[in-house]
Amino acid sequence: MNRSRVGASTPGASPNRALTTPLPLHPYPPNHTPTPHTTMDITCFDDLLQAARAQPQPQRLLFVFAGIELPSDSTADQRDSHARGEGGALVPLMCVDKAPDELANFSDLTQEAAQFGKPWGMVFASAMSGPLGLPPRSEDADEPLQLMVESIKQGRIEAFIPFNPEGVAVRLR
Repeated sequence: MNRSRVGASTPGASPNRALTTPLPLHPYPPNHTPTPHTTMDITCFDDLLQAARAQPQPQRLLFVFAGIELPSDSTADQRDSHARGEGGALVPLMCVDKAPDELANFSDLTQEAAQFGKPWGMVFASAMSGPLGLPPRSEDADEPLQLMVESIKQGRIEAFIPFNPEGVAVRLR
C-alpha cells in the first residue's frame, strides 16, 4: 500500500488529503455516524456522486484502489481467465477520501490516482456522514478507510460499490 500523500497544504489551511494509506485499524472514530443503508440504483460513478450530494446528511466518499493480481502458483486455467479479465486476487494499492463537491466526475478521481503510476483494476467506494449534520472531516475517514482496506484484503467486499477503470459499477462473483 502506498503511504505517501499527494498535494501540498499551505500553513493555516485545512489539508486536502490525497491518495494515502490510512492510520492503524480501529472500529470507527468516536464521532462517526453510520450512514443509513438505503437502496439506490448506482450503475456508474456519476450516480454515486449524485446520490452522495442528495443525502440529507453531508457525506465523505471513501475510495480504495485495488490491483488485480494472480498468485505465483496460479494454474494455466487461472492465467488464461485472468488474461480475459476474469479472476485474480484484489490487492489494495492506495486510498483516498473526498467530499462529493471535490469531484466533478470519475476523471477527476482517476487523474489523481494516475499521479502514483500504479496500475489498478478496480476502485471500491463507500460513504460516511458526519456527526450531528456536520460534514465529516478528512481525518475522520482514516479509520473507516483502514476498515475498507482490511475488508478488501479478506474478500469481504459486499458493503462497497466496485467500479471498473471506466467508472462503471460492476458485480463481482
